[in-house]
Amino acid sequence: MRKFEFQNPVKLLFGEGQISKVSSEIDSKARILLTYGGGSIKRNGVYNQVKEALRDYKVIEFGGIEANPDYSTTKKAIDLCKNEKIDFVLAVGGGSVSDATKFIAAGACYEGDSWDFVSKKVTITKALPLGVIMTMPATSSEMNNGGVISRRETKEKWPFSSPVLFPKFAVLDPTTLRTLPKRQIANGLVDIYVHLVEQYLTTTDHYMATDRLAEGLLQNLIELSPKLTSDSKTSYEDLANYMLTATLGLNGWTGMGALQDWATHMMGHEVTAIAGLDHGQTLAIIYPGTMDIMRDAKHDKLLQYAARVWNITEGSEEERINQAIEKTEQYFINAGCKVRLSDYGLGKEIANEVADRFKSRGYNIGENGIVTAEKVREILLSRV
Repeated sequence: MRKFEFQNPVKLLFGEGQISKVSSEIDSKARILLTYGGGSIKRNGVYNQVKEALRDYKVIEFGGIEANPDYSTTKKAIDLCKNEKIDFVLAVGGGSVSDATKFIAAGACYEGDSWDFVSKKVTITKALPLGVIMTMPATSSEMNNGGVISRRETKEKWPFSSPVLFPKFAVLDPTTLRTLPKRQIANGLVDIYVHLVEQYLTTTDHYMATDRLAEGLLQNLIELSPKLTSDSKTSYEDLANYMLTATLGLNGWTGMGALQDWATHMMGHEVTAIAGLDHGQTLAIIYPGTMDIMRDAKHDKLLQYAARVWNITEGSEEERINQAIEKTEQYFINAGCKVRLSDYGLGKEIANEVADRFKSRGYNIGENGIVTAEKVREILLSRV
């Protein structure tokens, strides 16, 4: 296990009715920017709960944040923060709203162009305090210090992070999940799963504590997936376990001391930027290819994954690895996602375009940079 430092300061307010406690977490004199997406929170009752909790505050609303939030949208919100002298930013929605809000909070305290955070790698040293009311579990953005921002005009999508971007608090009320569309459930089930394996299924040594934690969370998802995707009503307990599993998937706990992968996410960001696919859709397509093409480098961890997560213990080593890849792909299919580029009308052209992007940037991805541009090409071509 490598040396590491760990801190996660986010306060979780978990359970039904916790939205009402938001006011106790924000300074009574704060001017609040309330951010949200396309308006689903107004249809499912969350908006009214939030407004009631903030009835004694000056609240300025900013809606319309997209899935894969766009820089141009966040720029408008940043200008609004500066003009209205906003003191606190509250995100209500899923990972995209939370990510956008982090970018807004940082941009509001920066004199230059906020795109500098990704294009020039300007360090984010200051941000407005922010909170998150999570209504769509997947990214764990409510309990980490990172996010992803897109720029559609240039077909780019980049990650960003800073210690100052941890939310001050996050509210997780499982009842807010009852009205989620199946497509968003599917994307979430895939995203959480791949978050876990990007930290776990690597070339590095075995980490007893974090490996067991990741394996347990992966088994949670496998068990919960049929319940969440069925047409019958999902119980409160299952929704609660799903929501907490999502938060634990990328809040730093399972990645402590590990050399992490993230190649699939980096490839997926490019596919989303070019073709507009949902983030979860790209992961479902790409991750089985990453497992297959990188099997030699990840050989020992793949065997551990096969045995501990899928209970595959019989057959040759290669047979067990093949079965583990097949089981993973079938999990994505059962969740409701397609697993081939061709399922979305995409072919070898996009595989070559993504690989050429990485080649032109001159850097490799994955743990220890083992995924070269040519490996990116090979992985994506295997998913056509």
